[in-house]
Amino acid sequence: MPLTPVRIGEAFGPAPQYRSYLYVYLTLTIVIFVLPWLVPAILAAPAVVAAVTGVPILGIVLFTLYWIPLYYRSISYRLTVTEITWQRGVWFRQTGIVPYNRITNVDIAQGPLMRFFSFSALRVQTAGYSAQARAEIVLNGIEDAGDLQEKIMGFVRRGGPVGSAAGGSRRGFGGTPGDPEAARRPGGEVGDHFT
Repeated sequence: MPLTPVRIGEAFGPAPQYRSYLYVYLTLTIVIFVLPWLVPAILAAPAVVAAVTGVPILGIVLFTLYWIPLYYRSISYRLTVTEITWQRGVWFRQTGIVPYNRITNVDIAQGPLMRFFSFSALRVQTAGYSAQARAEIVLNGIEDAGDLQEKIMGFVRRGGPVGSAAGGSRRGFGGTPGDPEAARRPGGEVGDHFT
């Protein structure tokens, strides 16, 4: 299957097989974590208890089956010449902008189920999030992750160091030398102080 290239300025979403991945993930979750205790509980319990236990679980599964395609369609990524933008969410929308000059590394993650469906996740870490265990942004369902990783890192390499724009601090945390707020931020300038 030919891969669709990512074009600068155009929105793109996860690969179509990402939706199938979500359905399989739901199925495995039910089979491994729900059925082992639900089936014996329903078979051993009186009908009323079985219904009170089984009906809400069935409702949650049906709701999740309804939610998966909506969530899949809500995911959107866009590369511009200066930043990566993303949005996702069905009822609670999340959006974000990650400027290339804040990106420290881009990692590719691919578990066995992702490998089966032939896609990866790109984990983008930034200067502000590098001390944390999670990435600033995760681009899920990427078919040609290596190509997208190189495209992003190409922009990062051309963009120069963090805070190199006029008025930025040398360490990339914004502000100007002597900025009283810089001393409160992690990595504030040496010699910054409260005035």
